[in-house]
Amino acid sequence: MGCGNIFFTLVITLSAALITYNVIISANAPLKSEFPGPSKTNPSIATTDGDGGFISVDPIIKMPLDRSKKRLFHTAVTSSDSVYNTWQARVMYYWFKRFRDQPGSEMGGFTRILHSGRPDRFMDEIPTFIAQPLPDGMDQGYIVLNRPWAFVQWLQQADIKEEYILMAEPDHLIVKPIPNLSRDGLGAAFPFFYIEPKKYETVLRKFFPEGKGPIANIDPIGNSPVIVGKEALKKIAPTWMNVSLAMKKDPEADKSFGWVLEMYAYAVASALHGVGNILYKDFMIQPPWDTEIGNKFIIHYTYGCDYDLKGKLTYGKIGEWRFDKRSFDAVWPPRNLPMPPSGVPESVVTLVKMVNEATANIPNWGS
Repeated sequence: MGCGNIFFTLVITLSAALITYNVIISANAPLKSEFPGPSKTNPSIATTDGDGGFISVDPIIKMPLDRSKKRLFHTAVTSSDSVYNTWQARVMYYWFKRFRDQPGSEMGGFTRILHSGRPDRFMDEIPTFIAQPLPDGMDQGYIVLNRPWAFVQWLQQADIKEEYILMAEPDHLIVKPIPNLSRDGLGAAFPFFYIEPKKYETVLRKFFPEGKGPIANIDPIGNSPVIVGKEALKKIAPTWMNVSLAMKKDPEADKSFGWVLEMYAYAVASALHGVGNILYKDFMIQPPWDTEIGNKFIIHYTYGCDYDLKGKLTYGKIGEWRFDKRSFDAVWPPRNLPMPPSGVPESVVTLVKMVNEATANIPNWGS
């Protein structure tokens, strides 16, 4: 009888423990909000809908079980030692530091990959890796070809603690903490409207043979901004470099792709290695065409911003008020740039405010 009571008590105890465990697991299971859904577009990629949410055409993607664990990424920015690249990199790093440790951030370390082959005087201000430029004449006057070669050197030689890499550029301003947008073997990349693999299928087949799959496997991306696994990028980078050089040597490809040639080369290299990308249009905005910050993470100020004094855009014509990074290709932008006139969009106003705050707080600005 005593043994029976002990056995009965043991069964009750184990049952209660099992029920409690299931309740706890259920209560803490990750909610599948913004869970990827089907799409009728390219079957090799995932993209975003009109509201910035994910649309996936891949098989079901499981959400991470431990959502409290951060997946840190290392931010890498290639740069020459020109005044033009240097002032942008200093401003970019200022804002990186401002947002790195804020809630929602999975931003880890930072490296400026300096492909001049020699140190400069900002090594103590910005964490820097010295990469060698391509041999004389190999870039054929297209200095951007140094970018993939610089990444190859950095990935081979540097001790990178994080398992993911964000490839960014000096003219990127981080406007809020960036989470790791990549998922389950997919990179996360901004889709560029002017990267059109289907349009240039004949040219691209020289570098992406039909045996590698449909041309739609090449995503409409460049190499930046892209968040991708470190091990995947170690495989992609040498191919990116070789495809870039091959495209530059090919007259048809060189003519077709022009100044975005190495962007096409990265997209091809990523596809050759079977690394698809989540196309995340909310990754960044590009003033003056994008007028609101919204939920974006980066301002990319590649285009000139020209307005009349009534706040009307005069693109293609120098405005009565303007901000164009190319105005400062050989000189440092002064502190306290004039603010745009009333009526100019939020994106441009924010851009100038952020540049002014950075230059006001960076020591020895302009020296």
